[in-house]
Amino acid sequence: MPMFLRIKKIPKLSWSSESPTNLKPSLKTLFLLCFGLVIFGFGEGLLIISTIGASPWNVLHQGLTLNLGLSIGTWAFLVSLIVLLLWFFLDEKIGIGTILNFIIIAIMIDLTIYFIKAPELWVNQFVLCIISVLMVGLGSGIYLIARLGPGPRDGLMTGLQKKTGLSIAFIRGAIEFFVVICGWSLGGTVGVGTLLYALGIGPAVAFGINLIKKTSS
Repeated sequence: MPMFLRIKKIPKLSWSSESPTNLKPSLKTLFLLCFGLVIFGFGEGLLIISTIGASPWNVLHQGLTLNLGLSIGTWAFLVSLIVLLLWFFLDEKIGIGTILNFIIIAIMIDLTIYFIKAPELWVNQFVLCIISVLMVGLGSGIYLIARLGPGPRDGLMTGLQKKTGLSIAFIRGAIEFFVVICGWSLGGTVGVGTLLYALGIGPAVAFGINLIKKTSS
């Protein structure tokens, strides 16, 4: 098993914030946080453009919409709030990164969808899906190492990792798989891209964290 799949903690580098509740981080830390979120949002947008499957969480949002009404966007917001409430039991703290996560990723998804056309060939759609998973993994690695507060779902991942002691790759993969099953059982549409994302995002995040750790100081 590759070493990066065994990573259990978010590393602390020279540019990492001392605390997730730090309201006056250095410009370098703030820049890298935003840069990571831009890459993350770009990757999420590419997955949508690939047209071969939504992300596991959007499958859940779709299933909830089909059964309980309200829009997918509304459920995305409500589910995020519910996940944030779970942080109380996981000792996670809301920071600047948590707030910017909502804003930057949403903007980047819209910009990506607006400026990049969906490929017509299935092979190109498949490749784009793989690239999207890698981009989300890399973006996650950068912004999580900034240590200014994770997004709702990443906070769930890091919180569960701390409680269980299991690897980040395993925890993230288990979360995504569970969400896919829930969304699918509610009638959400699962595609090849959904399965690739669910299976690949855990290792991709672990790889992104390991890559940034080795190339940064």
